[in-house]
Amino acid sequence: MSAVTALLICTQETQNVKTSVTFPSNNLAVAGILFTPDDHIDGRLPAIVISHPGGGVKEQSPSIYAERLAREGFAALVFDAAYQGESEGEPRGMENPFQRAEDIKSAVTYLTTRDDIAPDRIGALGICASGGYVPYAAQTDHRIKGIATVSAVDLGSVFREGLGRTQDLAVLKAMLDRSGALRTEEARGAAPQLEAWIPDNAEELLETATRQFRETFEYYRTPRGYHPRAVQGWVLRSIDLIAQYDSYAMIRLISPRPLLMIAGSEAESAYFSREAIEKAAEPKELVVIDGATHIDLYDKDEYVTPAVAKLTEFFGKHLAG
Repeated sequence: MSAVTALLICTQETQNVKTSVTFPSNNLAVAGILFTPDDHIDGRLPAIVISHPGGGVKEQSPSIYAERLAREGFAALVFDAAYQGESEGEPRGMENPFQRAEDIKSAVTYLTTRDDIAPDRIGALGICASGGYVPYAAQTDHRIKGIATVSAVDLGSVFREGLGRTQDLAVLKAMLDRSGALRTEEARGAAPQLEAWIPDNAEELLETATRQFRETFEYYRTPRGYHPRAVQGWVLRSIDLIAQYDSYAMIRLISPRPLLMIAGSEAESAYFSREAIEKAAEPKELVVIDGATHIDLYDKDEYVTPAVAKLTEFFGKHLAG
């Protein structure tokens, strides 16, 4: 499907035009926003697909990066994953890594059909969990000419082993037992069971929680990053899909296309980027933003600005005409 609504937001502050679009992914309508430079008149633009974190939506960190990259002369497409946000799909909140990868490929397909986009100059950027989904999709989609991540996480590893790989295997086995039981219950007519990304009693847990949990709460549950369609819960039986997914198992297939991974020096998740870069083939680059945590790179200007500068250099070089 083509663009459905032109919002035509063009101000000195944003310096871009935002157009609401939809496109199909496995026969589901995916809702997106296409950012383009406000001074673009004709000709085909290089474009970047930007995919959101687990539990997030397109209006949060993806739009922050899209707005800034549009100022630099790129088209940038953000979208809600199928089953989430404004996109179609039931049950709501399904977190399916394989569908998430398909959504990224479908976003690329959509861009290739537009007259204002150069189909051979398309890159992709993944944030947090999508820092796993984007490289995973790009391993086998050669239309993606440049691959970048910010605060990358392999969600499969997090569910199998816990953040930092400290989780006992028994935890995963118990979750898989529950996932199987929930499949049976749904087949008998029960409603899908939702699990909160951030528990309702999160404020009570903050004093003893990890720094990343505290920062996640601050971003998603306060005016800083709150959005009514974000972190509303994920379908618990998704665990049997997430657990068998490995973001970087075939990351060498990205080569000879370039890979850039950006992580904060203080991020508890930074080991994902370091290890992925070690496994990847050239050309590849790891950029560490000094002082930044995982969530800092979502929206804090002092960290987003150098990240965008590096992304602009990277995509400017590798999506050049």
